Parts: sequence; C-alpha cells; structure tokens
Amino acid sequence: MVFSPFAAMIAPIAVALTVGLLGWTYRALKPPPPKICGSPDGPPVTSPRIKLSDGRHLAYREAGVPREEAKYKIVVIHGFGSSKDLNLPASEELVEELRIYFLFFDRSGYGDSDPNPSRSVKSEAYDVQELADKLQIGSKFYVIGISMGASYFDNGFSHFYRLAGASLVVPFVNYWWPCLPANLSNDAFSRLLAQDQWSFRVAHYTPWLFYWWMSQKWFPSLSILAGNMAIFSQSDLEILKKWSEAPSVGQEKIQQQGVYESLHRDIMVSYGKWEFDPMDLINPFPNNEGSVHIWQGYEDRIIQFQVNRYLSEKLPWIYYHEVPDGGHLLIFESKNCEAVLRELVQR
Repeated sequence: MVFSPFAAMIAPIAVALTVGLLGWTYRALKPPPPKICGSPDGPPVTSPRIKLSDGRHLAYREAGVPREEAKYKIVVIHGFGSSKDLNLPASEELVEELRIYFLFFDRSGYGDSDPNPSRSVKSEAYDVQELADKLQIGSKFYVIGISMGASYFDNGFSHFYRLAGASLVVPFVNYWWPCLPANLSNDAFSRLLAQDQWSFRVAHYTPWLFYWWMSQKWFPSLSILAGNMAIFSQSDLEILKKWSEAPSVGQEKIQQQGVYESLHRDIMVSYGKWEFDPMDLINPFPNNEGSVHIWQGYEDRIIQFQVNRYLSEKLPWIYYHEVPDGGHLLIFESKNCEAVLRELVQR
C-alpha cells in the first residue's frame, strides 16, 4: 500500500471541522445568560421590589391616589417591549374623581424584575396575584392587560380570587389556538408581514431555534424589532411621533437584563403551546358583580380585529369595544384611555 500524506491529513481535518461546526452551532443556538439586577455583572436595582415565593423579585411602581385612600385599585400589565414605566394618558382630574390607585410592574425579565426560566402563561398570572397580596392592596382589585400583557392574564380568571374586573386592551392572539376556525386563523395570519409569519412559526414549532433566528442576519426576523413601520396604523404613527419627541422615563432599562429574557421569551411563551384554550374560560362574574372587557382597534395591523371579535361573540359575557379609528396603541390616546377606565370601574 502506498502511503499518502494527503489521505492521512483528511481524518484530523474532518474531525476539526466537525468539532468547529458543532461548537459554532452550540454558540449560535444558546442564548447568553441574563444579567440579573443586583448581581456582580448585572445592572443595579433602582426600583422597589417584592420577593416572590420562588425567590424571584418583581419590581413595581405605584401611581394615582394613595392606595389607602383609593376607591378603585388597578394592576396594569404592560405589553411587549414595555415596562412598569409606561404612562397611561388619563387626566389627573379623572384619576382624582374616580379615586384610582395604579400598580404597575415589570414582567419577568423586563426592567428590574428577575427573569423566570420556567416562565409560562400561567406563571405570570400567579405573579400578579402574589404581587397584589404582598403589597396588600385590598380585598378586591381590577386588572388592565395591554397587548401581550393581556394574554398572560387570560389564564388567570380562575386564579384571581379577588378580581373586581378586567380590561384586555388589544389582547394578543395565538394563531394556533384550537378554538379558532381554520379559515379565520389562516386569514388573520396571512395579513401579517412575511417576516413576522416566519418568526412566529419558529417560536411555535422550534422554540429552541428562536434565539438563533432572532440573531441571524440572512433572513429578516421580527418586524417590530427591525423598525419596520408598516405594522403601525396612522393613529399609531402619530402616537409614536409624540413619544419620540418626549421619551418616557425608564425606556433604557427595558432590556437591561438581556433581550432573550425579555423580548424573545415573551414571543416564545405567547406563540408556544398553551396550557389551555380561550374557550375554556369561565365567566368570573356569574352574578354580574364585575365585568370583563376587550378593547380592539379596527385599524390595528398587529392584532387583527376579526379574531378578538370572534372570541367575544363566543364568550358573550365579555363586553367587546371596537374603536373605529383605533390602532394597536389605542390606550395611549387620552380619550380611549379614559373610556377604558370608566367602563372598567363603573360598569
């Protein structure tokens, strides 16, 4: 047999390439560890926090009238890419008139709240309940869930034993809910930008690939993070213009613990396989001692109105409000925000 130096080199080269490829794949798929607030490598804790029963911390902010003087106490659940520092444009006069106390908080992985590696739709509903208990905000409280923040509350109706009422504002929808007719979910899904359709498919079918998908540069990923303004209605664009002229406090802290633990995990949980179906929801107020509302913008390009309209028709105990000129950011218009508040506490 003739010895070939070239043939002898092939095996180690192949092994080296294989090991290198595996190493690259591992690094590409594995998200970086979170920079937990208060840890040596993490940002400082700058907000009041409570410690949950599992050891995590939840950051919060109080607003409105003092809680001990309030007639109505409302927990606000922020949406995707937001935080406890969001500003609801309700006038001071209305807040004083209705005697409203607001409790805002950073959801898991956002702002100053610790990440939750076991985060699910159900876990965040329990976080709200425990936050209200720890702060002793009273025997009854209301909830306003905004966009993706509303989805985490959907599963909480049966767990919020002190619930006085709820408003789900432009609530998120999962296009893989079994309760949705195929023609409705397919039509609504097809109206999304192609890059968003692919991002949501990855989150639903292969969540272990999602960090890579959001980090790679070959294909366009989620439009809202890429700055694609085509997803916003005209009224949304006007609100965004006002925000750009006067940015709200705390925006720089939203992703400070890592984009994966805040934004990416939000998408993965929301578009993953849910532990329940919305049609399984039971009216929490069978004796009309409270009310549940859905507020949907007709011009919303992020959440298609047809889906939430259908759900409210199938769950007639939910009061459905469709705002003709409203977009996805409808609650950040003063007239809409005040209408949401009045309907919630005075219905």
